Amino acid sequence: MSTSPAAQQAVAWLHTARFLTTAPRLEHLPDLEVPEIAFVGRSNAGKSTCINTLTQQKRLAFASKTPGRTQAINLFSLGKQGITDAVLADLPGYGYAAVPKADKIRWQQVMANYLVTRENLTGVVMLVDPRHGLTELDDILLEVIRPRVEQGLKFLVLLTKADKLNRSEQNKALSIARLQAGGGEVKLFSAPKRQGVEEASLLLWQWTHPEPEPEPDPS
Repeated sequence: MSTSPAAQQAVAWLHTARFLTTAPRLEHLPDLEVPEIAFVGRSNAGKSTCINTLTQQKRLAFASKTPGRTQAINLFSLGKQGITDAVLADLPGYGYAAVPKADKIRWQQVMANYLVTRENLTGVVMLVDPRHGLTELDDILLEVIRPRVEQGLKFLVLLTKADKLNRSEQNKALSIARLQAGGGEVKLFSAPKRQGVEEASLLLWQWTHPEPEPEPDPS
């Protein structure tokens, strides 16, 4: 498969990712003018691996030995020559059983508030293990962002660990997720096979670098 120049550009751009800040609470997040893309997903959906694969960096996003323990929003800057033109936000994984219930509820509120109120949020990438499909917690998150998606917020479901499914299982998982995704795009993704890396990279680039609208013809 030959890579298009646009996909090459997007892949190279994601490789510029660098740690910006970590925020245990929303009020600790910096006010930013550049587009922000949030990565969300259940604790075991492969979010850290996905971010590291997309940015071609082994340890940018930390995969905790204990899923569900990362309880802060981590921001990563993107842009060549150290000039930030977009930001990735890694939100804590949700739904892990070992976390006390009060912590779970608090974090669900923090994430919901972030997804509803973050002004420069341009897109959301939800990581889903296709062997389990979209869960009740994923559905709750979809409900939270639905009003913003209807207003133009970009939304992508990445079915991670796609290499664990055969072709017919992949197609079935895609069909089901498309029905559930409420207007979002759905793509298969596999870190070991690099499946979906270029497609996802290109989407993130297009979300954050939209083509200017053509000028209306005065005649």
